[in-house]
Amino acid sequence: QVQLAETGGGLVQAGDSLRLSCTTSGRTFSTYALGWFRQAPGKEREFVAGISVSGTNTGYGDSVKGRFTITRDNAKNTVYLQMTSMKPEDTALYLCAVRVGGGSVYTVVYEYDFWGQGTQVTVSS
Repeated sequence: QVQLAETGGGLVQAGDSLRLSCTTSGRTFSTYALGWFRQAPGKEREFVAGISVSGTNTGYGDSVKGRFTITRDNAKNTVYLQMTSMKPEDTALYLCAVRVGGGSVYTVVYEYDFWGQGTQVTVSS
């Protein structure tokens, strides 16, 4: 069982930046593919960003390309989501996800094995 804890959410204004962090338990972080998803009230969970086990490959949802960046720090068991030029439509609960193993970037909910509880991000206009 892998436990995940997201931090860094909050209330920001349109155009601001925010960095989310997700720290996992366990000693095999370097074998995890990682992802960030978001879910707004009444909407389906949406892929935001993913990073491969090696960290060399990343992928982004169309709505955040060019604005968000995902990175990982294996020494700290942490994955980050740097968000810039934020928009009100970025408002959502942001969730971190872990997939054990695999050599790609994963963009679909069912491809992940473990999930955090999420951190709320609210962007005011």
